[in-house]
Amino acid sequence: MTDDATHAPETRSHLYAELAAVGPYGADLGHALITMVEPHPGREREYNRWYEDDHYIAGAMAMPWLYAGRRWVATRDLQLLRYPPASAVAQPVTAGCYISVYWMTAGRYADHMRWTVGINKRLNRDHRVFQDRTHVFTAFQDHVATVYRDGGSGPRDIHALDHPYAGLVVQVIDAGSPGNRGELLAWLREDHLPKRLAGSPAAMVTVFAPTPLPVDRMSYVKPVEGVGTRLTLLWFLQRDPRDGWRDHFADLDTAVAASGLGDVQLVAPFIPTVPGTDRYVDELR
Repeated sequence: MTDDATHAPETRSHLYAELAAVGPYGADLGHALITMVEPHPGREREYNRWYEDDHYIAGAMAMPWLYAGRRWVATRDLQLLRYPPASAVAQPVTAGCYISVYWMTAGRYADHMRWTVGINKRLNRDHRVFQDRTHVFTAFQDHVATVYRDGGSGPRDIHALDHPYAGLVVQVIDAGSPGNRGELLAWLREDHLPKRLAGSPAAMVTVFAPTPLPVDRMSYVKPVEGVGTRLTLLWFLQRDPRDGWRDHFADLDTAVAASGLGDVQLVAPFIPTVPGTDRYVDELR
């Protein structure tokens, strides 16, 4: 009689109960993975299917402490709304037609990083990584602030990737120096964002600061730029970003420049993908 247990794959299941019993496990937003990617021309459909059918799950959502995720896309008309033309983030500024955003439990960044480096090495070894793509803007980031348009009414930031928001605007700002980033953040949180959110289609803005990737990161992901000086803002919209773009989002760089606290390096609108479909794939070029 064959003992099936002797043929079971080794998963070290006994460690799971031990790991679950220690460390932070709050229901809050601590960190994010924000990854903006450009599939190579002619490979858009293959990239989309690989990401949705495999990588979104095996390379992200199945990992410990990553508790929410959502994919967004910029069709060509949305790409053409981006600015500034001379972006320090995207060259050209239209590069990066897909972006994925994931939320991570506070205090679990180091634990998650050990797992993600290990799983991505395994995925590469097993030929489950799509190579015909370029990482335009990929970074793990620490959550530093959330500003709400309607105060205590509406979804919280922990719900932002599950709530059916109709659009996303990604704004990247560089402070003049590491010493100035705290002042920039205070101005955004206490002055600029409350004013810009009032009467706008954005329900909230989450603000993040990038962290360096580990030295054993995958070679196709470039080192994180702007550590110590950069802030990434995610504006969650209740309607399509093209609806009211000129009135609410076409001049986000002007006020920042006038403050003297930083320079806007990217403003980029997106709409949500439709999971399980290739919708918008033919509208990227």
